[in-house]
Amino acid sequence: MELTKKGHSCVRLAKDGAVLVIDPGGYSEPDAAVGADALLVTHEHPDHFDEGRLRAALDTNPAAQLWTLRSVAEQVSAAFPGRVHTVGEGDVITAAGFEVEVHGQLHAVIHPDIPRITNVGYVVDGTVFHPGDALTVPDRDVGTLLLPVMAPWNKVAEVIDYVRAVAPRRAVDVHDALLSDLAPQLYGRMLGPNGPGVAGAEHFHLERGTTLTV
Repeated sequence: MELTKKGHSCVRLAKDGAVLVIDPGGYSEPDAAVGADALLVTHEHPDHFDEGRLRAALDTNPAAQLWTLRSVAEQVSAAFPGRVHTVGEGDVITAAGFEVEVHGQLHAVIHPDIPRITNVGYVVDGTVFHPGDALTVPDRDVGTLLLPVMAPWNKVAEVIDYVRAVAPRRAVDVHDALLSDLAPQLYGRMLGPNGPGVAGAEHFHLERGTTLTV
């Protein structure tokens, strides 16, 4: 598979002529999801779910389909009958030739006064894991972890411990739109070979549009 980093928490995965896009939200490019054969959304927050971006993809490709949790599906299913599917933890589906496992249930705690919403993560083809806004540890091996490096609900110590717990072969930064250009230097030191250690994972910070074979 070819993994292309899009804005913030959005990635495109391509294989055998098919394209799967995860979390085309408001901080990703307006056309981030255009050309997708399958779409996955982890939760309803606008930096992960942008209705306009999803509609652009579903309108452009009448065969494209969306898999997501109920809170997102309810907002778009009426406009695209038969093309929006609800998933939850433990589900395994096939989307445009990609095998997708669903892991996790809840968004990470932002603050005790803010109610938690649902959030699911996706393991694609048994190798790439996108956790959405949670530090879910799937009960399986992960080749490539899409690592939320900066959010209102995390800190660098938790990011390090999360990589250690998942123990992937590589960790690729996502959820990074609010970081300045200086931040990757810090995260690179902390998550790289001279940092406190992340269970041997190779760490990657990809610029928008950069592609990595996974």
